[in-house]
Amino acid sequence: MITLQPPKGMRDFYPEDMRIRNRIFDAWRHAANLSGFEPYDACIVESLETLQRKAGEEIVNQIYAFEDKSGRKLALRPELTPSLARMVVARQEQLPLPLKWFAVAQCFRYERMMRGRKREHYQWNLDIIGAEDISAEAEILYTAVIALRTMGVPDEAYRIRINNRALLSELLAKLGIPSESHAAVFLGLDKRGKLPDDELRTLMLAEGLDAQTCDLAFSLLDIKTLEDAEAMLGAESSAAKSLRKLFALLALYGITPQVVFDISVIRGLSYYTGIVFEAFDTQGKFRAIFGGGRYDGLLSTMGGRPATAVGLGFGDVVIAELLAELQGGQPATLREGMMVGYMTPEECEVATRFALHQREQGISVSLQLDPQKPKHFFSAAAASTCLEAVYIGPDDRTKGSVRIKDLNTRTERIVCLR
Repeated sequence: MITLQPPKGMRDFYPEDMRIRNRIFDAWRHAANLSGFEPYDACIVESLETLQRKAGEEIVNQIYAFEDKSGRKLALRPELTPSLARMVVARQEQLPLPLKWFAVAQCFRYERMMRGRKREHYQWNLDIIGAEDISAEAEILYTAVIALRTMGVPDEAYRIRINNRALLSELLAKLGIPSESHAAVFLGLDKRGKLPDDELRTLMLAEGLDAQTCDLAFSLLDIKTLEDAEAMLGAESSAAKSLRKLFALLALYGITPQVVFDISVIRGLSYYTGIVFEAFDTQGKFRAIFGGGRYDGLLSTMGGRPATAVGLGFGDVVIAELLAELQGGQPATLREGMMVGYMTPEECEVATRFALHQREQGISVSLQLDPQKPKHFFSAAAASTCLEAVYIGPDDRTKGSVRIKDLNTRTERIVCLR
């Protein structure tokens, strides 16, 4: 028997689901356009070698990898950053820097299913390539805030947690932990809260760390403020200065209440080189809303000339869940456009002409295609996403005018038929 369900972890989008998805996508595109980001896209099937250059051999176990009929090793993209890097490197001599690009891309990753995580999702990527100043991070974070506001997410409903991996490296060096052990420490600390400390200790020991180093690494998480970190490092910490400058810029953007320093934000991917950030709901009910940071070495890893880069990934799954939570169920959809119906076949031509005229004025019109009784028409209109409803009967045809009903306010206005 053929199953009527999509494969595990995949999704179908019925019209009511599309309304929610479009609300999210529209907010992403609006915010990106407002901040001057240019759209791009890439092929959904990527070379496995490209992904391995960015994330290592272990990526094969986490994605949908396969060979085509010619034996080429390919994969469904698990994220867009490797494709972005490949595209930029391919035209690096012609592209004017800095680049400010964005995309809304479908991504696939074979992972364990849990709340907020599917095996496919859509992700909004914002990237700035070729800007060395910390203002690139500020621009990206501000744009993400605009997207959340456009969706109707209150400022107090989330916080963006910010850290600097360079700051962590300075702190580890201060504790006497050699640089060759930093990657293993980052990997372990990034999983803090996701796994018990005993399991983390076992993982870190397996990476070659000793028990004393593990204890020292865990002690870093006792740092609660940037002032605490500065007290350990002294006033000349370049990483702390970068964070200070970023927070000053975010104050200029007017989003200081939404951001906070958090030493525990590390981001597990090894290609991050500087400031990193993650946004979470303030109730702590969901996975990260978005995350990202500075990855200055990726283009050279892909065979290109070194270039600075900052990026953000913002998925559709968690934000849809948060919107539903904030609004007590399914996220509300804004009513817009008009539904037009008629009583008998004799009104079909009048209704069609009226609908076409409205469309010529730029109004979205759902024209009913069969005669309906008033009760059935207005019931369908109320259940739709249309803002206004027009029902044309024999009397309206005779008088040459119709009543347009606002489905939100229940008020009516009379207009002439054309």
